[in-house]
Amino acid sequence: MSWLLNLYETYEANLDRVGVMEKKHNEQEYTLLPISHTTQTAHIEVNITEDGQFHSATVIKEVTVIPCTEDAANRTSTKIAPYPLHDKLSYVAGDFVTYGGKIKKEEPFSYYIQQLKDWAESPYATKKVKSIYNYLSQKRLIKDLVDANVLYLDPNGHLIDKWDKKYESLYGSKPPIFSVISAGVESAFVRFNVYSPHTILTKVWNDSEMYDSFISYYKDLLKNNDEDFCYVTGKKLPVTDKHANKIRNAGDKAKLISANDTSGFTFRGRFDKSNEVATISYDVSQKAHNALKWLINRQGKIIDQRVFLVWGNDEINLPDPTEDTFAIHPMPLEKKERKSFTNQEFANEVAKALEGYKANLTTKSEVNILILDSATPGRLAVLYYRNMDRKLYLDRLIKWHSTCVWLHRYRKDEQKKTVQFYGAPATKDIAFAAYGPTANDKVVKGLMERIFPCIVDDKKIPLDIIRSAFYRASNPVAMENWEWEKTLSIACALINKQEGLNVALDTENNDRDYLFGRLLAIADVLERRALDSDETRATNAIRYMNAFSKHPARTWKIIQESIQPYQMRLGTRGLYLSKLIDEVASRIKFEDFNNKPLSGKYLLGFYSQRHALYQKSEKNTEPTNEVGGM
Repeated sequence: MSWLLNLYETYEANLDRVGVMEKKHNEQEYTLLPISHTTQTAHIEVNITEDGQFHSATVIKEVTVIPCTEDAANRTSTKIAPYPLHDKLSYVAGDFVTYGGKIKKEEPFSYYIQQLKDWAESPYATKKVKSIYNYLSQKRLIKDLVDANVLYLDPNGHLIDKWDKKYESLYGSKPPIFSVISAGVESAFVRFNVYSPHTILTKVWNDSEMYDSFISYYKDLLKNNDEDFCYVTGKKLPVTDKHANKIRNAGDKAKLISANDTSGFTFRGRFDKSNEVATISYDVSQKAHNALKWLINRQGKIIDQRVFLVWGNDEINLPDPTEDTFAIHPMPLEKKERKSFTNQEFANEVAKALEGYKANLTTKSEVNILILDSATPGRLAVLYYRNMDRKLYLDRLIKWHSTCVWLHRYRKDEQKKTVQFYGAPATKDIAFAAYGPTANDKVVKGLMERIFPCIVDDKKIPLDIIRSAFYRASNPVAMENWEWEKTLSIACALINKQEGLNVALDTENNDRDYLFGRLLAIADVLERRALDSDETRATNAIRYMNAFSKHPARTWKIIQESIQPYQMRLGTRGLYLSKLIDEVASRIKFEDFNNKPLSGKYLLGFYSQRHALYQKSEKNTEPTNEVGGM
């Protein structure tokens, strides 16, 4: 229950955000919902005057905050359970049947209007509630919507449920209402607003007075609910067995807490009744679920319906462990710094970037990490939950971003220009490096879930992920050059998490695999320098890279023979590289110059040697006609 308690505390700490509309990057609005409220996509907006008369109506498609009862939140197609104010046309229109509307058994309007009447006549009612009730009790909504050219009738005077081309002779082109609804017109959701010609009134769905009115009214009704111990707070409060859905989005039917399966094995077999498992108060359930919805909209990451969420109890915004170092430290590093950085020095740089999150730490500063997903449309599960001290969390992030590091060249700045950054790759990029850019969302979300403990719990990266990235990086001819360069640097970062080396070339490293990697890089650079500036084909070193990783001694003989014409073409300009090949090869022990497959260290040696040679080329210390670099 700790995740529910932390969500409840998050809600209580952000009461000033309740009802305040915010926007995502795609301009979609969201808010921290008041308790006893939910969201629905409205299709028709009806404006009513203060004295309860129809004013106007328009076709829309907007997510709207609406008051909600427990029964309405859990209603099905066979159950009549009206929302208190805004609802589907078949519920709110008293003349729905008069105009040919089809109902299954009972007329939903009678239930809806009685519930609205109880609210409108309660001591908690506002003027707006009374105005809407006075209008809807006249039972003329369909007539007014037809007159306002929002709804349309067929020749028999019945509502047109679905548009057909045969109606074009009556009304011309397809009316807007049939473009915003997918089912029949009876499913069109109607929201109500109160209009005044004298003053500008707050929209009903954004009005805090309306929120408070229904919350107070509904709390009064809930006093009749059974009281029990709330397992989250430990207090005796009115409990509920009906919990919220729409957690990931407005159409999400999956629930985190559900016990309505009395014939199956949801709880039966170990318990006789669902409340023997756990009881949660209505207030806590509402606040915890609403906080979760708000956090997911605000900063959650959703991949194939799997939610990855990180938040703090006393500070909502925290660095996302799935992002790369560039997202935390977006300033490209200077070349002289990049070349000489050690892990400890870079850890200090990352720590500086995270200083703002470390400020004002208290003894209760905690971080919550939550992963959610659903196996079926109706059930949502907590796949991973971690509650940890915020300082420890930030220290783990610093360690990850200073140990799983390499030099990358695939990020773009605000001007869409490619920039270099030194650090850890994003978890999504690790997935594509390991399994290719065509990896589906199921594969990506699975890898991200497995990487999470490596970041926040300092676990070892699973070997199969490292191997997959290693094999792909060793096969450059199967990819375009930009994709291979990205895969190579990410694979180096994963391998370096174990090896702890630097991008700067280690000329004293006599490890067999590292030296073989250096040889391959020198051969690649030598041939590239001998080619014409407009030649883009892969060098022999790159073409044979996959075979080289498996049979280095045998393949090196082929590569060395292949580069001899280029050595001759370069002449004295290639003397330095030819000498370097001899110098590196002489470091490999006789007994180690064999066909034993290479480990990931050869990629580190290859990248570092190539990087060092290109750095030397940029400084013009060696004459060269090389273009492009890496």
